Amino acid sequence: MTTPTNTPGQNPWGPPAGVPGMPGMPGMPPQPPFQQPRNGLGVTALVLGIVGLLFALFPFSFWLGAILGVLALIFGIIGHSRARKGEATNKGMALTGLILGAVSIVVSIVWLIVVATAVKDIADDIDEEIKKQEKASAAPADPGTDDAPEAEPTETAPAALKFGEAFTYPDGVKVTVSKPRAYKPDQFAAGHTKGNSAFQVTITIVNGSDKAIDVSTALPDASDAQGAQAEAIFDGSNATEMFRGKVLPGKQAKSDFAFSLPADADDEMQIEVGPTVVEYENAIWTGSTK
Repeated sequence: MTTPTNTPGQNPWGPPAGVPGMPGMPGMPPQPPFQQPRNGLGVTALVLGIVGLLFALFPFSFWLGAILGVLALIFGIIGHSRARKGEATNKGMALTGLILGAVSIVVSIVWLIVVATAVKDIADDIDEEIKKQEKASAAPADPGTDDAPEAEPTETAPAALKFGEAFTYPDGVKVTVSKPRAYKPDQFAAGHTKGNSAFQVTITIVNGSDKAIDVSTALPDASDAQGAQAEAIFDGSNATEMFRGKVLPGKQAKSDFAFSLPADADDEMQIEVGPTVVEYENAIWTGSTK
């Protein structure tokens, strides 16, 4: 009986050197070496599909959702192919990532259509408004034609009104400024200089038009007898109380305004104010404070 010869340190009963793998059962081919499953692309497809769908659901990030959806679709297809060949074991994960990627792309396309339509509508509205303004500017100011521009509710104010008189605009809006009355600011007053004289007026706005008007911008300017601008007074007793909000047709709003005038120019006062800043010209009231 011949004793098998082996190199030193080798198992005398093991396979000969240089033969890969272990022999199988008698009559069976040798088993191939074990390989790790290639599941990376399937996992990546699932993660990208989930994140892409989240981004695709919002109008400001749908474009990013579309990019991630395309990547998820590509990786899902490759991962699913590997699983079918037996190279990966996460066939369901790759398929889920593929589906989520496709959904992300569809949702992103829907958002793209919505945003593009909205932008087009806004652009059309702006273009239409520009054309209307150009047409109104070029149209003849003939009140007998239908294309005549609508008259603005403005009117050239008289040189000066007396305190207590009302100024009525063409659309029926009426403004009145009362006669100035002496006012004593409290100790926390702002805008009043010691030694100056303080006066307060009441401004009344009556809306005789057929639409509501916003009077929050009705801010009067006051000047003293020398034409210098007077400082508005604010204190804890509501020396000056701004107009707020809108006045409905047939309604009125009243507010008090106090001003500080230098002692050497306090015998006369001028108030300039209009119902709003843009639509109406200011009217002027002037007179003695005594």
